[in-house]
Amino acid sequence: MFHLPFPARDSNLSTGNKNLGNLPEWDLSDLYQSPDSKAIKNDLSWLEVECTEFATHYEGKLGSLTSDEMVACVERNEKISNIAGRIMSFAGLRYYQLTTDGERTKFLSDCQEKVTNYTSPLVFFSLELNRLEDDHIEGLMAENVALARYRRVFERMRAMKPHQLSDELEKFLHDMGAVGDAWEKLFDETIAGLAFEVDGKTLNIEGTLDFLMDHDRSKREAAAKELAKVFHGNIKVFARAHNTLAKEKEIVDRWRKMPSAQAGRHLSNDVEADVVEALRNAVVEAYPKLSHRYYELKRKWLGLDKLQVWDRNAPLPMESDRLIDWAEAQSTVLEAYGGFDPRMAELAEPFFNRGWIDAAVRPGKAPGAFAHPTVTTVHPYVMLNYLGKPRDVMTLAHELGHGVHQVLAADQGEMLSSTPLTLAETASVFGEMLTFQKMLESVKDKNERKVMLAGKVEDMINTVIRQIAFYDFECKLHDARCQGELTPDDINAIWMSVQGESLGPAFEFMKGYETFWAYIPHFVHSPFYVYAYAFGDGLVNALYAVYQDNPEGFQEKYFTMLKAGGSMHHKDLLTPFGLDASDPKFWDKGLSMIASLIDELEAMEE
Repeated sequence: MFHLPFPARDSNLSTGNKNLGNLPEWDLSDLYQSPDSKAIKNDLSWLEVECTEFATHYEGKLGSLTSDEMVACVERNEKISNIAGRIMSFAGLRYYQLTTDGERTKFLSDCQEKVTNYTSPLVFFSLELNRLEDDHIEGLMAENVALARYRRVFERMRAMKPHQLSDELEKFLHDMGAVGDAWEKLFDETIAGLAFEVDGKTLNIEGTLDFLMDHDRSKREAAAKELAKVFHGNIKVFARAHNTLAKEKEIVDRWRKMPSAQAGRHLSNDVEADVVEALRNAVVEAYPKLSHRYYELKRKWLGLDKLQVWDRNAPLPMESDRLIDWAEAQSTVLEAYGGFDPRMAELAEPFFNRGWIDAAVRPGKAPGAFAHPTVTTVHPYVMLNYLGKPRDVMTLAHELGHGVHQVLAADQGEMLSSTPLTLAETASVFGEMLTFQKMLESVKDKNERKVMLAGKVEDMINTVIRQIAFYDFECKLHDARCQGELTPDDINAIWMSVQGESLGPAFEFMKGYETFWAYIPHFVHSPFYVYAYAFGDGLVNALYAVYQDNPEGFQEKYFTMLKAGGSMHHKDLLTPFGLDASDPKFWDKGLSMIASLIDELEAMEE
């Protein structure tokens, strides 16, 4: 659930904040005032007692509960999830702010161990519920509307029924989760502790990756080679983490009789394997007309015989290096949201003025960006590493979309608010699209329009093409791990097998690029998570086309979809828009939007 913070770095480390204005920092007091507050001690004590009492009261008795008693049981379970989630959100977010701080790391680990131990008696709940006959559960829901609203919870839970182990083994796996968490922490702390020397500065990974978007090609090259050098120096640690976690997953999947390494992710995403396969195949088939075609254009714009990896996200020659300060980024996104519907801007506004965003790049802060929903009785928090680039504005729009979605879904409660990953990207990518279209409308200059269109195409390629290539990498890696231990060279070879295919013939690959799998956190924290990005992008492109063709009443249907959270299947959520993700042609609609932007770019060259 959480990525971990890093130890304090030397004060000469570059922060990258470059006169961007007053960048906000989290105020976590809405969760708890401090790690030693009385409230958090009380909640931990309550959790320990309540989990034991819950098990005493209900274990072995679910089959005899009346519908009213079952509602009370589910609501008690939700309250436990709320308190446990509140504790872990506070501990995890503090850690992300400064992953290198020993006290924060210890506090997170201690909380994780306590919550795992305290909630261990609850493992019986889903196991016992899954042993009940379908007719029995249907009967209870038929006579109690309050219970019937949890239908999707029961359906998703019972989808795991064929893969359920004995109660004793399930409790063992629950407790063993702390071991996998330790490997994830090792990965996070290793990444956070890496130091890179570029352009006379000592940088963390975020600052170094930022150099890959510098106008100066020599700096981009230096950054890419420094990344390769440092990754190579730590490659054994990264390979060990991947080997261990992939083997752990293979063991659990084998015991659960999962048909594939990806199957568990599909179940948790509430999406059918053939839908994901249709998405994957549509994207791979589109590589030549999307990424290959675009990068050939970019090669010409940059005046190169071949693109190197440090040119992939390079700015175009005519692109301004103007930085966008925080105030402008805020107004840009809020205006785009408000232009779609004033309610969107109203929902987003508190993130900026109540300490719900942590934006600055700081030594020891976790890299990347995310929106964490915390619990439904508090509010989400957004983390950024804002460097003032146009892409950072899009990242703000993206993560704020998640935040708005999470706020709207909160009324569903803990068990129904959480959206499967495939739909979790809907509001975020839609927020990006609104912001892009708003910015594009104001552009009059041809070169500036070209830069904006190219930037959007690159974002879409990164979201769709690159993530499906990541997905193929994971599929190959987990398949190979089933045959035995993988050396760093083995993993490097798997990585390179998907890179050329997805990026196309415009590229050459420098020596050292084969290690760039090492820093991708999703492979470690959330195996097979990555296809959700492509799913979300394709879905939103199709949704946005519906909005453009028939805007009348779209906003109400859109808000209804976001408010549903995880209470509905993707098929039911998309039906009001006339869309169906199980139709293979559905994905072609989304991909054709990317192709149309490349068409416009090509036309501008004539």
